[in-house]
Amino acid sequence: MEIKAHYFDLGGEINMIFGQSHFIKTVDDLAEIVGASIPQSKYAIAFNEASGDALIRYQSNDEELEKKAIEMMQTTACGHTFIILLKNAFPIQIMAKVKACDEVARIFCATANPVTILTTEANNGAGVIGVIDGVSPKGVESDSDKIARRDLLKRFGYKF
Repeated sequence: MEIKAHYFDLGGEINMIFGQSHFIKTVDDLAEIVGASIPQSKYAIAFNEASGDALIRYQSNDEELEKKAIEMMQTTACGHTFIILLKNAFPIQIMAKVKACDEVARIFCATANPVTILTTEANNGAGVIGVIDGVSPKGVESDSDKIARRDLLKRFGYKF
């Protein structure tokens, strides 16, 4: 088997959630989660069907994100996977709800970092082996790094 590496860099302003699910209803349920939880966000969801018509199903409120989500799903070509692209929102705002979605089997990553999705093909389909999210650690945080981390979380509204 050949391992393929698909690199995606969304520029740091677009967050993504990449996962695996199992049913055609996925795209609608995930769109409802995003729309109800963070209505000010721009989003796109694409889902690779793995049986029947085997189509890329999608839903969005932003044409640019929609094109990117579809392109990413075409590139990876892995059945029963989905991508959620977000602008003006963070994955943490919907992660618990996405994980609780009946169709969702797993989350591979939730990030704004450049990502490499590792795939392989067998028996007329492709599957995800794993995900490389961002870069490797460059050191251990110092006391001033801890202060900066907490200040960032306060600025985002996650700490008081």
